[in-house]
Amino acid sequence: MAIEPLFVCERFYSIQGESTWAGMPCAFIRLSGCNLRCWYCDSDYSWSEEVQEIPVSDILTWTDQYPGILTEITGGEPLLQDNTHTLTEQLIERGHKVLIETNGTLTLEFVHPQASIIMDIKCPESGMAEYTRWQNLEQLTERKEQGGRDEIKFVLSSEADFHWAMGKVLKHNMHELVPVLFSPVVNLFNPEQLAELILTHCPPVRMQLQLHTRIWPEQVRGV
Repeated sequence: MAIEPLFVCERFYSIQGESTWAGMPCAFIRLSGCNLRCWYCDSDYSWSEEVQEIPVSDILTWTDQYPGILTEITGGEPLLQDNTHTLTEQLIERGHKVLIETNGTLTLEFVHPQASIIMDIKCPESGMAEYTRWQNLEQLTERKEQGGRDEIKFVLSSEADFHWAMGKVLKHNMHELVPVLFSPVVNLFNPEQLAELILTHCPPVRMQLQLHTRIWPEQVRGV
């Protein structure tokens, strides 16, 4: 049975700029399409531009240039495409550590147990918080019991988002489940203000800045 191609926005090799994997060389596969419309989206071109249909085999050939390198499948929303799981499995078989960055609205049930999920939980000021699939916390628990190494990320637009996110972390004991990262929206929420809030309230989280936006501040794609 033929494997259907994936709808791809871009592929590039760069420094991982987010998560606890930040700073590592990483091959990025950005898939097209998203089921959300966060107003601050920094990759809206992944769902607003014409897409490329690329066979999974061609994507694997591209990643073969970077043997053993960390590989991230992102979007858009990569879990909208069923063949994301096929690609993940074959990357792992080739020796890649695979990260999957997802917006937290779709089931994690079929994600390969050896992949690492970075699950974004949308805050109220994104305009998309109501779409969060909270049952995913149960699936993250199951994955942890199986040896998974997943993470949760909150992108914050304001102090109000900070307090909302802190409340969710403590209510669900997320910090006991996985590393939790708080990241400010670039050019909106001052990192110094977020740092002061974390120092004042001491939530069990780590602050995250987008490393790639500081290395290549003028580039909005391919980094």
